[in-house]
Order: sequence, then C-alpha cells, then structure tokens
Amino acid sequence: MKRDALALLAGLSGALAVAAGAFAAHGAGADAAALLRTGGTYQLVHAVATLAAIALRERRAGWLFTAGGAVFGGSLYALAFGAPKVMGAITPLGGVAMILGWLLIAWRGTR
Repeated sequence: MKRDALALLAGLSGALAVAAGAFAAHGAGADAAALLRTGGTYQLVHAVATLAAIALRERRAGWLFTAGGAVFGGSLYALAFGAPKVMGAITPLGGVAMILGWLLIAWRGTR
C-alpha cells in the first residue's frame, strides 16, 4: 500500500479544523471563539483544497495549502489559547502560502 503524506496531512488538518470549530462553539470565550472559528474555517477550506490539488496533480499547491493552513490556523489557535500577541505576526505568512497555492491552481488552468 502506497502512503500519501499530503493526503494524510489534509485529513489531519480537516479533523483539527472541525475540532477548533467545535471548541469555538461549545467551550471558548467570545474572543477566543472568534479566533478559533476564523482559523478553523480557513484550515478546513484548505484541507479540502489540498485534496482537490492532489486530484488535479498540482501537489505544489497542495503543499502550500497545507502549510498555509497550518501556519494561519495554528497561529490563530495559539492566540486563542493565550499565546503572546506577537504570534499574530506570522498569521499573514500562512495567508500568503494559501494565496500562492490558489495562484498555482490558476496557472495550471492556463496550461
């Protein structure tokens, strides 16, 4: 059986995003819940986008989606759980990775 690290990470990323959303809905204070919802939404969308990138055979975009979702969502999750505000400075790096992934998908459409 062949293992696919990218598909594995997409699945784990999706699971983490759902968990973050559930905690936002049922256990977090208002400010933390907003951070968890935002991080979870972006991470979940990009977990699915990673699977689409695999299907399109644009794995570079999948890796950017996965890394971007981890950095973007992860930094927001850390802030929700009390990390120093400076942690928010890395959030845009995750956003840039996700944007680059989408641009790779768009570029693929031109070929």
